[in-house]
Amino acid sequence: MTVPKPARAITGIDTHAHIFNADQQMAEGRRYTPEYDATLIEWLGHQDRAGISHGVLVQPSFLGTDNGLIAEALSGHRDRLRGIAVVDPEISEAELARLNDQGFVGARLNLVGKTPEDYADAGWQRFFQRLAALDWQVEIQRAFEDFATIAPPIAAAGCTVMIDHFGLPQGGIDPANPAHAAVLEMLRATPRAWVKLSAPYRSGQDTSAAARSLAALREACGGLERFCWGSDWPHTRFEAATGYDAQLARLEALLPDPAERRTVLVENPAPLFRFN
Repeated sequence: MTVPKPARAITGIDTHAHIFNADQQMAEGRRYTPEYDATLIEWLGHQDRAGISHGVLVQPSFLGTDNGLIAEALSGHRDRLRGIAVVDPEISEAELARLNDQGFVGARLNLVGKTPEDYADAGWQRFFQRLAALDWQVEIQRAFEDFATIAPPIAAAGCTVMIDHFGLPQGGIDPANPAHAAVLEMLRATPRAWVKLSAPYRSGQDTSAAARSLAALREACGGLERFCWGSDWPHTRFEAATGYDAQLARLEALLPDPAERRTVLVENPAPLFRFN
């Protein structure tokens, strides 16, 4: 009789990292082309040394809709890993079900450098409703000011909206800025909108600016229950400026209370990313 392996205890979840090979087929129209490999073994090593037990691999936009490398990683670590895919809105039901069975739990919209569409449009709503039926989230990377209009129709379709990288508020969130205030008001009114505390360097936020941003976001969300953390490893374009340990230390500086860190590292993301 085979004895089932005990589930890996959750000590922390890194909800945002990428793996890729420099020789992979890259998507046309990409904004970035890596010249090095970011391997699963390297990332898991960073996790192990930091005491982070679980993780979420996010499909990088430069690989397009070929989610095969993440699928391979998930197949070997079904208890430890989950994935966020990039998919075409016209993806077939069979392919969507296959990704779901492989351990993907959401779809990514990287809208940086793109013109946002009308996500209340019937075609987009059908797509989001299909994702919602699988209990998938929609992860979005876009300038902070645009989330006031982007997030509500996606949330209304039944999806959790994950706002990447603090929402990319350049220089930090300023509640006195009407455009920023509109996003904070959206967060108050949209309980399906979450924020990923990752990559403050992508919006030019030092420690004090990130702390001010977190305070504004926390007030708007009514607490910490809609936050998670991601390392953003391997920190593409910022590899020389930061590292895995530095990003975990940044979280510790933002949330010095161990109980609050556990909320963000374990209690919030575990059910959202289907780890429990």
